Amino acid sequence: MRIVILDGHTVNPGDLSWEPLEELADVKVYERTAEEDIIPRCKGAEIVLTNKVVLDAHVLNMLPRLQYIGVLATGYNVVDIEVASRQNIVVTNIPAYSTESVAQMVFSHLLNIVSRADYYANENRRGRWSQSPDFCYLDHNLFELSGKRMGIVGLGHTGTATARIAQAFGMNVQAYTSKEEDELPTGIRKVSLDDLFSTSDIVSLHCPLTEDTHHLVNKQVLATMKTSAILINTGRGPLVNDEDLADALNHGIIAAYGADVLTTEPAPADNPLLKAQNCYLTPHIAWATREARERLIDQCAANVKAFIDGEPINQVNV
Repeated sequence: MRIVILDGHTVNPGDLSWEPLEELADVKVYERTAEEDIIPRCKGAEIVLTNKVVLDAHVLNMLPRLQYIGVLATGYNVVDIEVASRQNIVVTNIPAYSTESVAQMVFSHLLNIVSRADYYANENRRGRWSQSPDFCYLDHNLFELSGKRMGIVGLGHTGTATARIAQAFGMNVQAYTSKEEDELPTGIRKVSLDDLFSTSDIVSLHCPLTEDTHHLVNKQVLATMKTSAILINTGRGPLVNDEDLADALNHGIIAAYGADVLTTEPAPADNPLLKAQNCYLTPHIAWATREARERLIDQCAANVKAFIDGEPINQVNV
């Protein structure tokens, strides 16, 4: 069998090995693939692996030999699942490989916002501390996380991991979730979505992107939040309305926003969040710790081997 990897660079920019896959079949790795190159590169391959390259109906209809698509991520909206199923193409994903890494990024953003470590480090590089008449200087109000109320929207793997870390900081955790109250981990209180946004000091988004959650955070919801509230988004960019959120930040309707995702990626230069006040963005790297990427490649290889053996795992179009 022949395996084609369409966009291997983000998963493995050179610090890891594709050997687990190379032991299974002939592997051709492309670091990036433009839209016009997808079909020529995939022709003749039984197995195609993609992270963000879109495999739509037109592409799939042009690849009669294709038997398997492995999405190198948890979300699989880059594949036309209906067409793949109709053509008996197995589609798999990589679930839960980056849970701890993404939860860690939630608190990277949160701690940066409440402690301003990056700001003060940059000030000191410019000589600010050396010129200070006092042993310290304070430009921002700093506050403790202990005792604050954290609201988590979506209590799957990552939401649960985030809740566990929040509790370790001494925070009171409440969640909006489809789980029943008696299914929740100890110490987490189930609340309505309205209550969560209006009463939380910090809100962290971990729900999937659906028609119901698209622009979940909008002008109306932002108006119900505390002016001191911090919003964190390591889920999906379109969970928030970028324009509404930028306006809320610039007018002090909420205090700060930390996110690892945007509605469109890479970030368009005119996205208002890039220049909004108290907005802190990282370039979709929460998933990309070395450990998480190693797990991703290992699980991808396990998925492919299971398919070759005739017993697919992590199939999303059963």
